[in-house]
Amino acid sequence: MALLIVVLLIALILGGAGFAWHILWWVALAVLVLWLLGFVFGGASASGGRRRWYRW
Repeated sequence: MALLIVVLLIALILGGAGFAWHILWWVALAVLVLWLLGFVFGGASASGGRRRWYRW
């Protein structure tokens, strides 16, 4: 019985980790798309030059 509980817990942990990994891939893809759209629709800054992709 204890072995069954351990196996079920491992399956639950690995399944949850797989689900979280899948969600993180979708989040990373959304961030990449927004970043690329920022390049396309970013426009020019007030000084006339193009904005940098980083803030510093």
